[in-house]
This record gives sequence, structure tokens and C-alpha cells, in this order.
Amino acid sequence: MRSFFILPLVAAFGAQPAPEESSPPSPVAEAEGKTVALGSIATRMTVPVSIGGAPPRPFIIDTGAERSVVSRQLAGQLGLAAGPQVRLTTMTGTARVETVVVPSLSVGPVRDRRAFNAPALEEVHLGGHGLLGIEQLRDHMVSIDFAKREMAVRPSRKLQYGAARDRDPDEIVIVARSRLGQLIVTEAEFEGHRVTVVLDTGSQISMGNLALQRRLRRIPLKGPIELTSVTGQKLSLNYHVAGRVRMGGVVMSGLPVAFADIPPFAHFGLEDRPALMLGMDALRAFRRVEIDFPARRVRFVMDRNPTPATGSRIG
Repeated sequence: MRSFFILPLVAAFGAQPAPEESSPPSPVAEAEGKTVALGSIATRMTVPVSIGGAPPRPFIIDTGAERSVVSRQLAGQLGLAAGPQVRLTTMTGTARVETVVVPSLSVGPVRDRRAFNAPALEEVHLGGHGLLGIEQLRDHMVSIDFAKREMAVRPSRKLQYGAARDRDPDEIVIVARSRLGQLIVTEAEFEGHRVTVVLDTGSQISMGNLALQRRLRRIPLKGPIELTSVTGQKLSLNYHVAGRVRMGGVVMSGLPVAFADIPPFAHFGLEDRPALMLGMDALRAFRRVEIDFPARRVRFVMDRNPTPATGSRIG
């Protein structure tokens, strides 16, 4: 039986926290004297994906997922044939799930004409009609424009890096490594401690492993928050609001991070070293983010006219 990793998480507050803990500070990003505030993370951005030539449906881009996923509801509407059962590992555990046969898939420059088996999950847990995973993204760039509320899959900028081109004065480019298809940033710090960062656009929150929590020793925790995976499994955790997280020339502050030794850390070989899965809550602190898989670059564009923090919450 084949196994796949699908990592999205949706977070919501569980037990009622004390009044002063009900609204964690919004993450803030700084670079070269510029500061931006995090906006609401309640709405998930999608891209239009066409399956088998059918009209496009909204899918969530998930840079933490090995394989693309289709909702059971969409599979039924399109009459997709049943595939074999697979073992699916999510943020909250492992489960056996049914698959459907996707005859072809297209989104932007992606034209995957090979039939493949996609896990079929409940739409209510996915947050969209499906998830677009690494298998279809690895040869392209993911562009997320928070100012315009647009997400797109585009051709890589690989040939432009190192060549003379007009750069946005507000951009910072970070070099990453590729591991199992995902981009991983190794030159990073979490409150002064070295940390490895995995970019995960499928998760609404950021997650740290217990090796990182132990390195921080006695840190103040808030919460709890309840996490729901794509299979509907739930996990209740406390979280810490990080004072300073640095990746290259980007510094974020006030970033809420929940801690647990979730399966993905072991999948990437990071269970024994401080590691962080950076979710959409952190990426929303920027005007635009580009994740370029072939070039192994992450491009952050700061906001020239930052707005005051809106008191957004986790979830």
C-alpha cells in the first residue's frame, strides 16, 4: 500500500483563554527599516484547477503535500473512477483513505496529462475542492500576492537569478534547499537559536517540533488551540508567540507557533533538530511571496505602506 504526506491544518481556539490571551499579537515582518502587519487568516486563497478538461474549480496550493488531493464531492460530480486505497499521513496522524483516478490536470502553465491516483477527502476539511501538491508544482513557481488576494502557478524565474534584471527595491531573495520536493531554509533563527524552516502553504498556522521547544526551555505558552487535519482528525495544543524569527534578511516578530512532534518532521528527517513548518499566517506578513522550486529561491516583497495590526487571531 502506497503512502503519501498531506499536511494542511486549520486551527481554531478550543477552551476559552484568558482575556489577555484571546488575541495573540499579529506577526510583523521587518527588512531594511520596513515593517508590515499580518492581515486576517480566515480566508484561504485558491487557484483554478481543471480536471479532465472540466470547468476549473478552486484548489488550495499546498507546498507541504506530496500529492494533489480531490474532494469526494468534486470526484462524484466529475464521475472519477475509484482508485486503490492508500495510507495518508497528515499533521495529526496516519489513516487509510480511498483514491480516485484523475485523468489529467491543468492550472496555469501546468499541463499534467498523465493519469494518477489522488486521495479523495471531504471538502469541508480541505477548505476547497482540492489541494494542488508538489508533484504538479516542482517544475514551476508559486506566486502569492496578498495585496491583490491572488495566488498563481507560474513559470520559474530560474534563468533570471544571477542575471541583470530590474529588482523590486522592497524584495528579499532567500536561497533554499530541496528535500523530497519541498523547499527548506537552513539559514534561519528562532529567538536566537538555529532552526530549519519548511515552507507549508497548506497550513494556516506555523508548527514547531519538540526539539525546538526544548531548545527554548521555559517559554510562556498560550492557548489551547484545536487543530483539524484534512481527514478531520483533531489535535489540541498550546502555542508560543515568538519574539523574533529570522530567515536571511527577513525578520518576523509576534509569530504564533504551536509545538508538537507531528509526523512531517520525521518525514523530512528533522525530528531531532530544531525545526519549524512556516504556515500561511507568517507568509501573510508580506505583500507578495514567490516560492520558486526549480530555482530553489523564495522571494519576499515587503509592503511599502504598512497598516496597523488588526488584532487577528490564530484560526
